[in-house]
Amino acid sequence: MTTQALIDQIKQKKSFLCIGLDVDLNKIPAHLLKTADPIFEFNKAIIDATHQLCVAYKPNTAFYEAYGIKGWKSLEKTINYLNEKHPEIYTIADAKRGDIGNTSSMYAKAFFEDLAFDSVTVAPYMGKDSIEPFLAFKDKHTILLALTSNEGAFDFQTKKINGKEVYKEVLETSKNWKNSENLMYVVGATKAEYFKEIRNIVPTSFLLVPGVGAQGGNLQDVCKYGLNDNVGLLINSSRGIIYASNGLDFAEKAATKAKELQNEMAEILKKH
Repeated sequence: MTTQALIDQIKQKKSFLCIGLDVDLNKIPAHLLKTADPIFEFNKAIIDATHQLCVAYKPNTAFYEAYGIKGWKSLEKTINYLNEKHPEIYTIADAKRGDIGNTSSMYAKAFFEDLAFDSVTVAPYMGKDSIEPFLAFKDKHTILLALTSNEGAFDFQTKKINGKEVYKEVLETSKNWKNSENLMYVVGATKAEYFKEIRNIVPTSFLLVPGVGAQGGNLQDVCKYGLNDNVGLLINSSRGIIYASNGLDFAEKAATKAKELQNEMAEILKKH
């Protein structure tokens, strides 16, 4: 999917909501456990109930890999369902890959060609030759971890080297990589005070922002400094939406939570 197609969806739906499909069999409604593929049935119900309210879905691959080949099959069925039923919706494989060049090429093929995701998250630690194989794919995006929302982010990301924080060095260096126009960046919502400086470095790039809701991030704070002329934000909510209920009404309750966020986004866009 092109960046412009994503922007068009945002304008049409008045939403920049991304829903994380992080499926834990210990948390999903008990009645689904009796089905042949509980993970897919859960995802399908969430997608059917929320697809008009969001512009992206983000399965975290760990929640599928943990269940072995069955989990991987559930992920494949989920992405196939999205691509067939809702091809206009942006898909993110939250896989946090990144390895030496030839290995990265294989990871890229796995997510972009075999599973046909629109984007994948990658770690920048190994540098240019580990990221450029992902960037080589036309109309696909590579979402680079820049400043994350976890407590351990302060171990390295905000440390200064020669007077500059590591996350800023990552942002600035990545702009020089081949096909860097295909880059997006992960910036945690719990780091809202950093958005102004991040926008000075990558003013036009899309930022994927986890941490709104269950992790304590504030949508208004993020938008105050993170929005750009093309919106430029994908706000992710996972647990706060998909686990709003574990009863028979789980999909309906998920839609209610998604609608609350979408309404807030529509108001923000109206003023932007």
